Amino acid sequence: MWRQGMFVIPFMTRLGITNSWGGWSITGGTITNPGIWSYEGVAGAHIVFSGLCFLAAIWHWVYWDLEIFIDERTGRPSLDLPKIFGIHLFLSGVACFGFGAFHVTGLYGPGIWVSDPYGLTGRVQSVNPAWGVEGFDPFVPGGIASHHIAAGTLGILAGLFHLSVRPTQCLYKGLPFVVPELCGMVQQLPRLNIWSNSLSMESRILPTRNISQNGCWGGGGWGLFRAGSIDNGDGIAVGWLGHPIFRDKKGRKLFVRRMPTVFETFPIVLVGGDGIVRADVPFRRAESKYSVEQEGVIVEFYGGELKGVSYSDPTSVKKYARRAQLGEIFELDRATLKSDGVFRSSPRGWFTFGHASFALLFFFGHIWHGAITLFRDVFAGIDPDLDAQVEFGAFQKLGDPTTRRQVV
Repeated sequence: MWRQGMFVIPFMTRLGITNSWGGWSITGGTITNPGIWSYEGVAGAHIVFSGLCFLAAIWHWVYWDLEIFIDERTGRPSLDLPKIFGIHLFLSGVACFGFGAFHVTGLYGPGIWVSDPYGLTGRVQSVNPAWGVEGFDPFVPGGIASHHIAAGTLGILAGLFHLSVRPTQCLYKGLPFVVPELCGMVQQLPRLNIWSNSLSMESRILPTRNISQNGCWGGGGWGLFRAGSIDNGDGIAVGWLGHPIFRDKKGRKLFVRRMPTVFETFPIVLVGGDGIVRADVPFRRAESKYSVEQEGVIVEFYGGELKGVSYSDPTSVKKYARRAQLGEIFELDRATLKSDGVFRSSPRGWFTFGHASFALLFFFGHIWHGAITLFRDVFAGIDPDLDAQVEFGAFQKLGDPTTRRQVV
């Protein structure tokens, strides 16, 4: 339940759910009447709906040949797949438009959870659509409303188009080639967005390690997909030490960056505001051209328990640079949970791993079904020339009808 909660509670909260049937609220208050749409209510609705989908799948498996349309060419009942596609596209467009125009904006719904870029404060509120270039800024929630309204409108128009216009024979036969790419992309997009920190205010979607300076997020949270909660490795945060500012001997402000190696925390590089490496904590001492000692790096703390404290000795500077890779520097209690200090993957990492796996499964599955569609006559054995092509001895070259042997 802990793992399930870590995955689904952030999503439900983002959509406006804050209360539990247990009498608690995500904001810390006490609730007496949470209503049907609580965390448990949403989970229960999904369980019921998934059961209905399962039953519907069984029904459609049995009654698959639903000839409820009339073929305009023959006047006979038929299964009109292009028209069915248009109906589904139209309905999905209506749902998308309705979510953006009513739920997110608060016109008929709660709105969404909105907070500051650091995820420190927040509440559920209505959001006005952002139709300018600011709508593409991950920290502007209005882009969520405008994008859903625009995408829903496009889906509605496309659905009406497919309901009234039929594809050509060439396009219809070529669709199996396009479907694998489209289907694979559907799951790759959320995976890439989660991993590369491109989601709108991603701290409210899936937790990861703490925010670091300007680098902002640590991708999947490292850990190489190790099982267990992050607390089992890091420990429980009990205090904030402060925000570290690193400077070299010339007074330039340096930012800690992590190089994504299999060593997870080495080497450490400190770059200046111009993006040039000014200092590092190398993996090998023989390559310490920009070492902390040579560059005279110091660290100063602003806010937190070490407010106003500065360190210039290389040992302390390296220690805090190493800890600054993981985000804001916290004092961690490792004794309570017997935390071992080994990185675990964050929920964001597991989200990425799961979607990458399913995307590959869907991709190969659609290649298979595309091949079945393209060569359905061969698989069904209804090609009149098929037997002749594979008949042993009929051709000099197997399957090539131009090399038929001449009967002497």
